[in-house]
Amino acid sequence: MTLSRIFLTTALVGVLASCAGPMNRAPGGMSGSAPVTPAPIPAASAGDEAGLQNFVQSFRSRAVASGVSPATYDRAMRIARYNPEVIRLDRKQAEFSRPVWLYLDSAVSDVRVTTGRQKAAQLSGTLSQIEARYGVPREIVLAVWGMESNFGANRGKMQIIPSLATLAYDGRRGEMFQNQLIAALRILQAGDTDPEHMLGSWAGAMGHTQFMPTSYLDYAVDFTGDGRRDIWSEDPTDALASTANYLRRNGWVPGQAWGAEVQLPSGFNMGLVGKGTRRSDWAAQGVRRIGGGALPGGNGSIIMPAGANGPAFLILDNFRSILRYNNSDNYALGVAFLGERIAGRPGIQGSWPRNDRPLSTTERQEIQQRLRAKGFYQGEIDGLFGSATMESVAAYQRSIGVTPDGYPTSILLGQLRR
Repeated sequence: MTLSRIFLTTALVGVLASCAGPMNRAPGGMSGSAPVTPAPIPAASAGDEAGLQNFVQSFRSRAVASGVSPATYDRAMRIARYNPEVIRLDRKQAEFSRPVWLYLDSAVSDVRVTTGRQKAAQLSGTLSQIEARYGVPREIVLAVWGMESNFGANRGKMQIIPSLATLAYDGRRGEMFQNQLIAALRILQAGDTDPEHMLGSWAGAMGHTQFMPTSYLDYAVDFTGDGRRDIWSEDPTDALASTANYLRRNGWVPGQAWGAEVQLPSGFNMGLVGKGTRRSDWAAQGVRRIGGGALPGGNGSIIMPAGANGPAFLILDNFRSILRYNNSDNYALGVAFLGERIAGRPGIQGSWPRNDRPLSTTERQEIQQRLRAKGFYQGEIDGLFGSATMESVAAYQRSIGVTPDGYPTSILLGQLRR
């Protein structure tokens, strides 16, 4: 789902935009579709509920100063309640982080590929129009849809206003969620949906492709022409077009590939691996495309998400556009290769180091702490291994004379402990 934006029934049958106009289409649902029942809000303590309601009263002046009408605010916030389930999910942290290969096994499963191909056939006309307008291939748009909500099956049933009000009041990331709450109120004021039908995930991501409210305001489009940017209903047209618009406006280059799986030559300089190195002469460095053929053109970087013992990928600007949707290499690879498979092309050919022992969150945090103590890492100690951590690992590996692949393992932890 996008916080820069941020996190279907499997048989979508029937007509899409042509059947629904602004007068015969209920908010948040296509005419004739079964209404979605919101998830119940568990009972909160009296103190938490009172605190939330005090916040609702005090936040009103800020929302109105931000352009939300008093009537919109009062109408929407009538359903605001403290949701302890949202707080539980916000505090939840997995003991282990899934290795990239397990993540991709799920992201690019055969079932998801089959469903994606069915959607491609069912929505062929709509996808052709979206592709023609925005220049983003249909398989990429479908892949984002599959990754974000399993093609609409998991859009989320929590009412957004209570969820965002709870997170805005709670304080841990209060300012961020206060901004999202104001954005949600502005969406309601525009008439795109109503408070009861504005449903999504616990953190505020909404619709088929899980837009955060701020991203909705920036990128959502009314592709059907019915007067509303409807990403919530059974009809996914506006959501898919909005996703294509998001990618295009965040750097997608029409006609360019996202990248390719590659094979590195013997003796390749591993110091060149990482998103920080961008060049166009990889073929001259001996890099070859898996399966043959020319490397895709353009400046690109080599990434190896499982280190020297796993597959390598050349990534171009369009891969970075996917990262703007969700800043995770694993996520972007999931979108890229789910798209490849939906389009009938091969998946990842290289072998993953599946025998590597997964690190616990505590061990991952220890790696970051020890890297910081040695002067290699300045980021947050959160156990999440993004680009900054992997670059720090590579720098440390270079300093001790081992292959600088940036891949954290139990072996690396042992080296740091010595």
